[in-house]
Amino acid sequence: MTLLAAVGQAQALDGREAGLQAAHQALNQLGSAACTLGVVIFPHRYEAQQVVNGVASLLGPMPLIGFSTSASLTADGMHPHSVVVALLCASEARAQVQWLAGFDPGSPEAAQQLAGLFSQAPGQTALLFADGFNTDGEQLCASLPPAARLIGALSSGDLHLGNACQIGGKQSGSSGVALAQLEGGIKTGVGYGHGWQPVGSHFRVTRSRGFWLRALDGRPASEAYAHLFGYPAGEWGVPPLDNLVRIYPLGLEGAGEGLLVRSPLRVEADGSFRMNTTIQSGSDAHLLMGSPSACLAAAQAAARQAVAALEGAKPALALVLVDLAWQMLFESQPGAEIAAVREVLGAEVPIAGGYTLGQIVPSSEGTPQFLNQHMAVVIFGEMGEKDK
Repeated sequence: MTLLAAVGQAQALDGREAGLQAAHQALNQLGSAACTLGVVIFPHRYEAQQVVNGVASLLGPMPLIGFSTSASLTADGMHPHSVVVALLCASEARAQVQWLAGFDPGSPEAAQQLAGLFSQAPGQTALLFADGFNTDGEQLCASLPPAARLIGALSSGDLHLGNACQIGGKQSGSSGVALAQLEGGIKTGVGYGHGWQPVGSHFRVTRSRGFWLRALDGRPASEAYAHLFGYPAGEWGVPPLDNLVRIYPLGLEGAGEGLLVRSPLRVEADGSFRMNTTIQSGSDAHLLMGSPSACLAAAQAAARQAVAALEGAKPALALVLVDLAWQMLFESQPGAEIAAVREVLGAEVPIAGGYTLGQIVPSSEGTPQFLNQHMAVVIFGEMGEKDK
């Protein structure tokens, strides 16, 4: 079996035309190969269903999965206004896509419904994309079957409006979950890392409820940051600081090795931090700051880790899921993290990706792990006979 892959990228006045052109560009690279799965990554400015309609008008019944982003990524770098379509083609592989509208991971019925979608086929890999604004990422991972080899992300979009979309098959929408399961002939390697380190400031989370971190050291979270950075607390609730707070995440002390990174989406008018997973009151947290050089080193390490996990399989496609904070950090060097990945993978491996609000990776403990602030590199390679 031969595994082929191609990536197309296009921008247009509307989502349908951009999706159609991106799909056409990818198909032209593959000739007559029959494709197994299409991954669609699109800027939140496009209407999701228009993008789906454009891609599907050319690809027909091919299973599709996708997510919205603040900017899409290819091997050429960052594309703020482009739809990206990645196609995987393998004659022995199969893909099945599911769409769950209005998914609430806090609902036992919804969690049971999602768990029931996973097949128990050996060697299966699943891709999952959920809403980055309305999904508790940690709770979502906890609701998944322990044996699920799951990779995915929480989609991003407009931080002020809090809207993000997912694509599953011919359907799309916000607050939904898209799940694609790949079986037969495709091997995946996953690597991840980040470049944020503690800088000496320590907090106690003194009040937190749901998605909102209310107080650090007994005062509103924005006041704690105002004391450190010198900007008045009121300025943290308005642009640009209300969004830029994401590049200053918290590292939570826990039972595992290292700090658990948790990143705010924005600062609310009352000074609280809006998160996309819960943080327990009483937690000890450290202020983290990112370094471009450390992030580039982490990007290369993640790519090398993913290649090593392929165990000799030839890379065919890299899916790169990068936290939105990286886009902010590399504003003066757009796409620098992709260039770092290319140095490891080489110019011949196509790359597709986008900026996300959280990453989901397999865990040695069984249950998938929810990350903030990371880059996750997923490489699809051809499975050898010994792996089948």
